[in-house]
Amino acid sequence: MAFELPDLPYAHDALASKGMSKETLEYHHDIHHNTYVTTLNKLIDGTEWADKSLEEIVKGTYEAGAVAQSGLFNNASQHWNHTQFWEMMGSGDNAMPSELEAALKESFGSVDKFKEDFSAAGAGQFGSGWAWLVKDADGGLKITKTENGVNPLCFGQTALLGCDVWEHSYYIDFRNKRPAYLANFLDNLVNWENVASRM
Repeated sequence: MAFELPDLPYAHDALASKGMSKETLEYHHDIHHNTYVTTLNKLIDGTEWADKSLEEIVKGTYEAGAVAQSGLFNNASQHWNHTQFWEMMGSGDNAMPSELEAALKESFGSVDKFKEDFSAAGAGQFGSGWAWLVKDADGGLKITKTENGVNPLCFGQTALLGCDVWEHSYYIDFRNKRPAYLANFLDNLVNWENVASRM
């Protein structure tokens, strides 16, 4: 079963007024994400992973504590991460559903404190990686950060929100200003309805 690059859920220029340019999405989705998908398909061809789901491949190839993950894991996890990432953003009004707002207040004290902690996780991730809002197995919400392509699937968590902090995700629009990119992501780009639906 070959994996395919999913279409963006909006036009390439739909987020430009919100701080993510058409050029960024063309490079990030059409080139970077597509490369992960193409490489993943080559790596699983003729192997035990060829007819497994993406989630099964990510979980089955993750090695806890490994300094460098395998190429198979990296490409599978980055395909999964990016597929979620596109869905977690939107061109709508970004209104936060009341149930999500209540859950964030309960877990972090306020929505502003959640945004502050999420931004700090993303800005503090050394090198490439991701910042996440996750739901643990016990139902609690917490903020995590992961290196490279590692994601919440590896730890039995549900990803509610993820932000790509690899430089290719923000350098065209924000140059080296990762904190500004994170603030813009939370204030303008997140599709909070999608985040709430994952709870």
